[in-house]
Amino acid sequence: MFQPAGGQLRVGVAIGEHVLDLAAVAAAGLLPADPAAFAAPSLNAFLALGRATWTATRRRVGELLTAGNTELRAAGLVPGALHPQDAVHLCLPVEVADYVDFYSSLEHATNLGRLFRPGGEPLLPNWRHLPVAYHGRAGTVVPSGTPIVRPCGQRLSPRAGEPSFGPSTRLDIELEVGFVVGVGSRLGTPVPAADAAEHIFGLVLVNDWSARDIQAWEYQPLGPFLGKSFATSISPWVVPLDALAPFRAPARPQDPPVLPYLRAEGDWALDLDLLVELHTAGMAARGLPPEVISRTNLRHVYWTMPQQLAHATVNGASLRTGDLFASGTVSGPEPGTYGSLIELTWGGTQPLRLPDGSERAFLEDGDTVTLRGWCGGDGGRPRVGFGAVSGQVQPAPLSG
Repeated sequence: MFQPAGGQLRVGVAIGEHVLDLAAVAAAGLLPADPAAFAAPSLNAFLALGRATWTATRRRVGELLTAGNTELRAAGLVPGALHPQDAVHLCLPVEVADYVDFYSSLEHATNLGRLFRPGGEPLLPNWRHLPVAYHGRAGTVVPSGTPIVRPCGQRLSPRAGEPSFGPSTRLDIELEVGFVVGVGSRLGTPVPAADAAEHIFGLVLVNDWSARDIQAWEYQPLGPFLGKSFATSISPWVVPLDALAPFRAPARPQDPPVLPYLRAEGDWALDLDLLVELHTAGMAARGLPPEVISRTNLRHVYWTMPQQLAHATVNGASLRTGDLFASGTVSGPEPGTYGSLIELTWGGTQPLRLPDGSERAFLEDGDTVTLRGWCGGDGGRPRVGFGAVSGQVQPAPLSG
């Protein structure tokens, strides 16, 4: 979703450094879908039209952008329907119906288990049998560029052993990838893993901001709540599943074998490169560029999208257009591939050293975090970009 200067929200597609206005293209009768779906304030109306329409629209856009944009020029849409990306405002792409965040990385779950339960078994008994998740707060999903206000809440004082209230001192990020549901499902009817492609429209980058001190005090026995619900940032671009077909790969082996409802045929891992950049206020003041603090790949995750979808609905829960399902933190096997600060700094005991001479165990006010992702661009394969999702930490509000 984008908004040109002085214009209304409409659907667009990224073409290099430009955005093609699909509302204008559809109004000229050049697309197979209802023009109203592209002039809506979110992608939801288009998502609800289903896979056949998604695929036909993507194919038609490809045709229009070949052979010198002949049809677009004949309709008077070039250059008027092409906007430089830096001249438009990119907005929240979907009206999020429900938000679920999974815990799908074996390495991330193992690392946190070692941090939280030293000397014990890192993985809880259920982890290899089902995709663990929590239900998040859809109303606090925000687009890239939205400032992130440091949350306040209860924390347990390590010294006093008593709870206190105040701003989080262990503010963290989580490098994630989410998928957006297009077509919903009927309440009481599970969605089998084999039908995942009929419901999943595309993928976004996700930063599940986390207040680790608030989370540590509240999460037992019912799991994350205020430590997670204050903000989740997503990228403005939703990359269609069809565009990612060349980059699908075999999923990693699962041991023990999963139950029948979680078995998914085909290649559902994705060769998606990911990185995290950190830019402090001090670095910005000195003219220093952001520092890359992690590089990893989505192929590392243990639980796949069809498995997540099948598990989320196996009890009869329904899907809705605009549902967002996030992967959970994506971490690789080496320290430089971890997708959260709590792992990168090993619980704050090994702070990161930054180019301006400062250190970071967790985020400070004024820090900006940017996640980036892309498929391909090597070995002759085309590059499919996910854009970026960023947010700057703002001070906590004054409280009594």
